[in-house]
Amino acid sequence: MSAMGDKDVVTPPHVYFNRRNFMRAGAIAAGMAGTGLLYRRLNGVDLVMTETAELGGLTRPAEPGFRVTGEAMTPRESILNYNNYYEFSTDKDGVAKAAADFKTAGWKVAVGGLCHKPTTFDLDDLRRISPAEERVYRMRCVEAWSMVIPWAGYSLSKLLERVQPMSDATHVAFETLLDPARMPNQSTDVLDWPYLEGLRIDEAMHPLALLTTGLYGHELPPQDGAPVRMVIPWKYGFKGIKSIVKITLTSMQPPSTWNKRAPDEYGFFANVNPSHPHPRWSQASEQRIGESGRRKTLMFNGYGEQVARLYSGMDLDVFF
Repeated sequence: MSAMGDKDVVTPPHVYFNRRNFMRAGAIAAGMAGTGLLYRRLNGVDLVMTETAELGGLTRPAEPGFRVTGEAMTPRESILNYNNYYEFSTDKDGVAKAAADFKTAGWKVAVGGLCHKPTTFDLDDLRRISPAEERVYRMRCVEAWSMVIPWAGYSLSKLLERVQPMSDATHVAFETLLDPARMPNQSTDVLDWPYLEGLRIDEAMHPLALLTTGLYGHELPPQDGAPVRMVIPWKYGFKGIKSIVKITLTSMQPPSTWNKRAPDEYGFFANVNPSHPHPRWSQASEQRIGESGRRKTLMFNGYGEQVARLYSGMDLDVFF
């Protein structure tokens, strides 16, 4: 594993592609035990090291909050093999294998609703909107585990500005691809399909809300939401909808899949809040993947200085 120091250096991806180097790392025993990777190796389950195209020309923005410093990066091996993605499997260790043949050629994202210029974008269109930036964000799952990930993308606001939201647009709704032939677990009723998510428009327009097309300097792999997903670092991970095909500006709060399934357990806002427990477990601490022991959970996942103003005057017990 690498550590982020004063120079804010992300470990080169080739270090993580070399399994021998990874196995020689001094912290390997604790890291693998914490992520389930040790279980996989001891039980003869192969890790999936998905290779995707390299992204060129990534910039490193200097804005506050865009790059976590002083915290170890989560190894790419873990990010690829420890996933919640129910469209493919409910088994975190099984998503990478189940998604291995997922193809994204011809992908399109329709952006419409309450906007002046509704547009359907293909992937080249999306890439032309803005150069991709490398942003190193904390990711906190509602299940109380966390990672630090170098994502690639740009602020969602840049896409929304292209379609010119109307003044009565108060929310942004997102929808994942619905295709059980390509996403086999959509043939089950484990969730209502397609996966839906939403943000208030001021959240969606916040610079930290990232329209994401890559990680570790490469295009997103299927198990992490290829080809385009959302990353909202101050919220629990289930808000980061994957494999987006539709974005709609609306005047009403849109449905959210987990909020519909269990509204008492998964709020629409879902902001990380260590003082507001999940009904079945505490949120006061978290297991950082790759570490032994637990960390204290940070309010807004450590992004309060940037986003707390969005929720000024709200009852924390209701809106988290």
